[in-house]
Amino acid sequence: MKALLIDDERLARNELRRLLAAFPQVKIAGEASNTKQAREQLAALKPDLLFLDVQMPGETGLEFLESLEPPAPHVIFTTAYDEFAVKAFELNALDYLLKPVDPARLASAVERLPGLAGPAEPKEPAGRLRTGDRVFVREGERCWFVEVGQIRLLESEGNYTRVHFGDAQPQLFRSLNAMEERLDPRFFFRANRRQIMNIAWIAGVEPWFSGGLLVQLKGGAKIELSRRQAQEFRERMSL
Repeated sequence: MKALLIDDERLARNELRRLLAAFPQVKIAGEASNTKQAREQLAALKPDLLFLDVQMPGETGLEFLESLEPPAPHVIFTTAYDEFAVKAFELNALDYLLKPVDPARLASAVERLPGLAGPAEPKEPAGRLRTGDRVFVREGERCWFVEVGQIRLLESEGNYTRVHFGDAQPQLFRSLNAMEERLDPRFFFRANRRQIMNIAWIAGVEPWFSGGLLVQLKGGAKIELSRRQAQEFRERMSL
């Protein structure tokens, strides 16, 4: 897959080049320091993937992407500003990475590219989200860019999942099982068929019926663990 790096900072392009050396599937075909150069490179190189900065002199990366005629290349934003993430995802960006780019987050972004796998020895399971990662969440016209660690509870609603963070409870068009595959089991625990809880948000635990446990999360939610799940929870949380 041919990639074009678009960033007005030479040092940022060099750093991204260094990080991408771990992904032989991604071939850096060229660089551009502004969108005028980027358009010239697009016409000449026809890249499959753009690593695109947001804030550049003249036209921004968002304006540049919005102006491209379909079908546009895949786009991964690399920027120091998190406030443009919602707009980026509305323009169908594949991912939004904050500088300095974290190698594990870059690996996660590359793994989402069609037909590509991660590096030969990935540090994280494929597609696994860490608690410090931020994810784009959308329900209808409302959008959030939320840190995974701030998600305290996920609840199954048929083929959908309701996600609880802050004062929001949006419903996502993904099953709870699919969501579980993306979450780090060191921090998220499958309490029962319907719920996954964030261990960091536990406020209290008390005995419950038939050898089970009742877990109370910060924010007020109460979750029942069966005897079997309670035993697994005790084993995981014990010293």
